[in-house]
Amino acid sequence: MTKNRSGNYFEDFRLGMKIRHATPRTLTEGDRSLYIGLTGSRTALCTAETNARQLGFEHRPLEDLLVFNTAFGKTVPDISLNAVANLGYAEVRFVSHVYPGDTLAVESEVIGLKENSNRKSGVVYVRSTARNQHGGEVLSWVRWVMVHKRDHGATCGEAVVPATQAVVPVERLRRRDYTARVREITAMTGIDDLWEDYAAGERIDHVGAMTINDSDHSIATRLYQNTARAHFDGHAMAAGGGQRLVYGGHVISVCRALAYDGLENALSVLAINGGSHVNPSYAGDTIACATMVLDQVDLDQEHLGGLRLRTIGVKNAGAASIVFPAQGEARAAHPSSVVLDLDYTIAMPKRQQ
Repeated sequence: MTKNRSGNYFEDFRLGMKIRHATPRTLTEGDRSLYIGLTGSRTALCTAETNARQLGFEHRPLEDLLVFNTAFGKTVPDISLNAVANLGYAEVRFVSHVYPGDTLAVESEVIGLKENSNRKSGVVYVRSTARNQHGGEVLSWVRWVMVHKRDHGATCGEAVVPATQAVVPVERLRRRDYTARVREITAMTGIDDLWEDYAAGERIDHVGAMTINDSDHSIATRLYQNTARAHFDGHAMAAGGGQRLVYGGHVISVCRALAYDGLENALSVLAINGGSHVNPSYAGDTIACATMVLDQVDLDQEHLGGLRLRTIGVKNAGAASIVFPAQGEARAAHPSSVVLDLDYTIAMPKRQQ
C-alpha cells in the first residue's frame, strides 16, 4: 500500500462522505501573540486579562478568527490539499469562546458536489464542525472549494449544490457569555460609539492599510497548519505559470484588524453570514477595506446588540475607491482590485437606558 499522501481530488469525494480530520490542536498564548504579530489585532476583549475581567470574563478568550483559521487548517489535508481556490463561506457560527489550553478537533461532511464544465476540476461543498476537549461545539461553517481532478476523464455524479442560509438566524447567535459589564469597554478604547450609534446604510472607510509580506502569509499559513500547495509550493505554482496565493483566511484577519478603527467597541464576531474571495492576493499586495452597516440586530438583551456588517477589502487601492454593489452581485460587480467581500455579524454593547 502506498504511503504517498497525495490528498483527495474532486472525483474522490462522495455526497454524504464524513471525515474526521487528523491531529487535534491545542491553542496557547503563544498562538495569540503570533496572531497579533501577523495581523495587528487590537480587539479589546482579547488584548488584556484586565480588560476581560472588567468586561465580566474570568479570562480573555482567543481571537475568533485565530480559532476559525486554526480549525479551517485542520480540514485542508483532506478537503483542499489539491485546491484551485477556496471560493466562499456561509453559515459560520462562533458557538462559544475558546481559551488558551483548549484543544480543537474538527470533522467535516460533504454536502454538495459540482463538476466544472471544463472537466478539469469541480466544486466541493462541506460542512465542518470544531469541538473542544469536552466535546462541546465551538465553531461550525460551510465552505465551498474548487478542487483539481486527478483524471480529467473521470465520470462524476449528478451535480448537487446545497442551499445555505443567507444570514445566520438571530436565535443561533451566541449571546449568553456577555453581562452588563461589557458596557465598560469604552473606558478601554476611549471611544463612546455603541450599538445605538450605528445605522443601516452607514459607511465606514477604515483609515489604515497593511502590506502583506511574503514572510507574513507564509508564517500565517504555517501557524494554521494549512498545507494547501497553492500557499506553500512556489516551485509548483511557477511551473503552472503563477505564484503562491495568500491564504484567504489571512486576508479576512487583516481586514478585521484594520476594521478596528471605526468599530473599536466590537466585542467579538458572532457569525459570518457569507463571504467570497473575489480575486487572489499575493505577497507585496497592500490591503485596505471599508465597511457598510447592513442592519442593527436585536439580540433581545438590554446590554448587548448585534451589527450585521459588510466589509470589502481591496488590494493596492484606497478604501475610498471601494464601491458597494447590491447584495447578490458581489463577484460580477467587483473590479479586479477587490479581494474580499464579507458579510458578518458582531456583538456590540448597548448604551444603558
